Amino acid sequence: MAPPEEESSGLKETMDSDPDTRPISTIVIIIAMRTEALPLVNKFQLKEDLNPVFPIGVPWVRYCGTYKDLNISIIWPGKDANLGVDSVGTISASLVTYASVLALQPDLIINAGTAGGFKVKGASIGDIFLASDVAFHDRRIPIPVFDLYGVGLREAFPTPNLLKTLNLKVGKLSTGDSLDTSTQDEASINSNDATIKDMEGAAVAYVADLLKVPAIFVKAVSDIVDGDKPTGMEFLQNLLAVTAALDQAVMEVVNFINGRCLSEL
Repeated sequence: MAPPEEESSGLKETMDSDPDTRPISTIVIIIAMRTEALPLVNKFQLKEDLNPVFPIGVPWVRYCGTYKDLNISIIWPGKDANLGVDSVGTISASLVTYASVLALQPDLIINAGTAGGFKVKGASIGDIFLASDVAFHDRRIPIPVFDLYGVGLREAFPTPNLLKTLNLKVGKLSTGDSLDTSTQDEASINSNDATIKDMEGAAVAYVADLLKVPAIFVKAVSDIVDGDKPTGMEFLQNLLAVTAALDQAVMEVVNFINGRCLSEL
């Protein structure tokens, strides 16, 4: 049996290494679009990583630096090599999340971005939501149990103190790989009881759950899905203004996180 002082020392090391009780030190922020990412890069005074931790040849971009007591990395999936547009959608989101967790070992993942909102659920342009649950709405597998796997419902990491302090809205997030909403998608979104919809969240949640990293989802409403304007037009019309609101919200979230441990969120 180890001497009492060694036992005590070992216990202290275990307590100090407990992620629930030590201050959060490393955050990875996953953002799908460059337009959404760059204002935050400037706010946190981050620099592009010129010696990337990712495989050679992938378009993924990491901006990193220190803000207050936090090591922050903003990960943008980059542009499609063939078409030159942002690499949006679930495939890019899951890949960069997986690679980021392996390379950076974050204490917390923040998936930030714009989202469509449903006015019937109380969403308005510019609203900031913290997702309570995330699920897919376009993975339809009509076989018992496989249907549940397709939906992939997962809870976001609970942050009651953050919600109370910042007075953010809460809603369920539904994810699919299409910007528009088909009749089948609409039925699935209603089944998910979603207030907001995006193209990345549930994919990030899947990887975070797989690798056991807490994840939260900060979404700003850029278009009203059940409104009378075409989704694409409304999204582009509101993108810059809504991104400014998103960036302010993410800054407030990060300021709240600084100096706190997971159990205090």
